Amino acid sequence: MCKVLKISRSLVYYKRKNKRKDKELENHIIRIFKESKNNYGSRKIKIELEKIGYQVSLRRIRKYMDLNGLVSNYTVKQFKVHKATCNEDKVENKLNREFNREEKLDVVVSDLTYVNVKGKWNYICVIIDLYNREIIGYAAGKHKTADLVYKAFSKIKCDLRKINIFHTDRGNEFKNKIIDEVLQTFKIERSLSKKGCPYDNAVAEATYKIIKTEFAFNRIFESFEELETELFDYINWYNNIRIHSSLNYLTPIEYKKVSL
Repeated sequence: MCKVLKISRSLVYYKRKNKRKDKELENHIIRIFKESKNNYGSRKIKIELEKIGYQVSLRRIRKYMDLNGLVSNYTVKQFKVHKATCNEDKVENKLNREFNREEKLDVVVSDLTYVNVKGKWNYICVIIDLYNREIIGYAAGKHKTADLVYKAFSKIKCDLRKINIFHTDRGNEFKNKIIDEVLQTFKIERSLSKKGCPYDNAVAEATYKIIKTEFAFNRIFESFEELETELFDYINWYNNIRIHSSLNYLTPIEYKKVSL
């Protein structure tokens, strides 16, 4: 063929394709995707592959994902529930969109989201430490009330006196005597977003977008007990296994350890 084409044989070489290694790579991509609960796209899969010694292009990863029908939960449009009336209390926005904090528990933020339990809306409340985006408190409930927020506070294992600021949006579930008593008891300052301004609580909003997409969307839990069990498993995965781009692709717990 080289003679016919009149080209030098030294310019042509043949390399046998290693099908076994290709199959190993494909299996790793499938495994990482499944272990991410069908949430990781090609970028995060690439990071995980690098941890086990694979240098692979995003294009090649997407190729294997397409071949195996691996579609991230983030590609699907989601249903949105509009918010209820807001809290009109004259409380300042002490956070002031300064989301990157250098001290643990300096500022914690919170919000609520909905999940489907046998065709009815139930709710999840989580409390997030801005320092490392760790979910330090969480709870599930059948009603969107202050009791659910209080229950999430009760799950926090660290010393509540170390929390300086508690920031939320103006949802009425955060306006309640029981919440005020918790904050007063542990000397935690209150901070509220401006009315109709979700950017003031952007980290909580982003976290709930993650939870809606990765945990709640397109799922119907058979019982409240199943919801609580699955939520416990998800929070553990979120804090200890899920890598976060905002933390240089570390988990919240890894970030806290390397920052000590």
